[in-house]
Amino acid sequence: MRMVGGLVARICGRIVDYIGPGMTTAEIDGFAACLMADSGVKSAFLGYRGYPASICVSVNDEVVHGVPGRRIIRLGDIVSLDVGIVKDSFYGDMAKTVVIGTVDSRTLELVNITEKALYAGIAKAVAGNRLSDISHAIEKCARQAGFSVVQQFVGHGIGRSMHEEPQILNFGPPGKGPELKEGMTLAIEPMVNMGVAGVKVLRDGWTAVTCDRKPSAHFEHTVAVGAEKAEILTC
Repeated sequence: MRMVGGLVARICGRIVDYIGPGMTTAEIDGFAACLMADSGVKSAFLGYRGYPASICVSVNDEVVHGVPGRRIIRLGDIVSLDVGIVKDSFYGDMAKTVVIGTVDSRTLELVNITEKALYAGIAKAVAGNRLSDISHAIEKCARQAGFSVVQQFVGHGIGRSMHEEPQILNFGPPGKGPELKEGMTLAIEPMVNMGVAGVKVLRDGWTAVTCDRKPSAHFEHTVAVGAEKAEILTC
């Protein structure tokens, strides 16, 4: 899991460095596919339940699962990249929202708070805590800043499958759910909206957008539960 996590992180980092205004989301996906081939890994997303691309590219009000296509990236956009790979039967998954050029202060705060919420959740991924301690920490961080947390999509266990139990909500009271054990590997991924929490899926059957069409941000790391602190594997 450390090996595959490190590969995901390097691939995602290369994509972040590559993207810029004027390119299409399909070009970003093509670049990602080439990186995966060069790294000797396969996309965990391509073909999964019929998904047609190597990564997910979600722009502005697109929350998650944005299908790459002809959309052009422009200055002032925020772009959420979700990258998952498989190698030697192990899976790694991470996501990052990237600011293209300059955005207004509230949108920048949304991106920063979503990343902060991710690390607040990771801080609770410690043996002896309960699963919902992660969920509560994420929600508390987002709500204190006046943002809403998406409830229709969640984090998950990960290992020899892309999506394993347990599901990791990004909201809820602390102290609930199974006890965390050292060595568990989890994909923690807050999705935070500027406006209402509600989302809807577009006609492509994949791309989820905010109901009020206000911006959304998404960050994710694959982590291992530790005795005293979590280990981030996608770094």
